[in-house]
Amino acid sequence: MSKGVETRTAILDEATELASRVGLGGLTIGTLATQTGLSKSGLFGHFASKEALQVDVLLRARERFVDAVLRPTLSVPRGEPRVRALFEHWLSWQRNGLSGGCLFVNAVSEFDDQEGPVRDELLRAERDKAESVLTIVTAAVTERDFAGDLDVEQFGFELEGIMLAHHHNSRMMRAPDAESRARTAFERLVESARPH
Repeated sequence: MSKGVETRTAILDEATELASRVGLGGLTIGTLATQTGLSKSGLFGHFASKEALQVDVLLRARERFVDAVLRPTLSVPRGEPRVRALFEHWLSWQRNGLSGGCLFVNAVSEFDDQEGPVRDELLRAERDKAESVLTIVTAAVTERDFAGDLDVEQFGFELEGIMLAHHHNSRMMRAPDAESRARTAFERLVESARPH
């Protein structure tokens, strides 16, 4: 990796952490300059606009999510073990991924009714995540760990709901039982998916 790429990645990691705390909309070249101690003009050399910075932050956060959640999940055998690994790595991402919580959850609330490149990239990331979840769950059906007639899209919908409820209850409500409730909900979901 070249020095320029290393520097840009380090800046994007700093920007991603900052955006998780102040929101993607609150991330500007000025706030990033203050956070990093770099000049605004130096940052403009890397990012031509606030919008370009926000898109690049989403791309970097996505890379980090893939590295922390999807790659380790895919190293686990197909079927229910992989579904369980997905849940565990996703929980870990919400606990430890970014200091301000999941950037994607926060950004969806900010950008759900806006148009433009930031929303487009956020939507692409969310769709790709949903497709990955469906692929993992479908493999559990193929492996016969889950029922052959399982509505995999409904399973994915409910799993996303569990993760969103966990995020809300652990971050906003600071509920000490958020994780145990998420685990209970997940176990019920898995049990309902097994062949009967």
